[in-house]
Amino acid sequence: MKLLQNVINHKINTISQGELMKYAGQYQVSLTPAQADSIVKSVKGKNIDIFNDAKRSQLVKELARVIGPSKAKEINGLFLKLMK
Repeated sequence: MKLLQNVINHKINTISQGELMKYAGQYQVSLTPAQADSIVKSVKGKNIDIFNDAKRSQLVKELARVIGPSKAKEINGLFLKLMK
């Protein structure tokens, strides 16, 4: 299980704008390219662990400041789907 968590976290920490847009479409999360770019800049190189509730919550709060609370909530939902 730990290996799968590492793979998912690595993907999130190294995701590109295009990949994020693709996944957003796959999971019915509407994102503009500018929002996707802001999200990528927020996660890139920060070694975020979405399986850690405190770290994920901190990231969602940061995203809420950057892209708005409702969109950050949608992104959190996407993270939760990826964790299953």
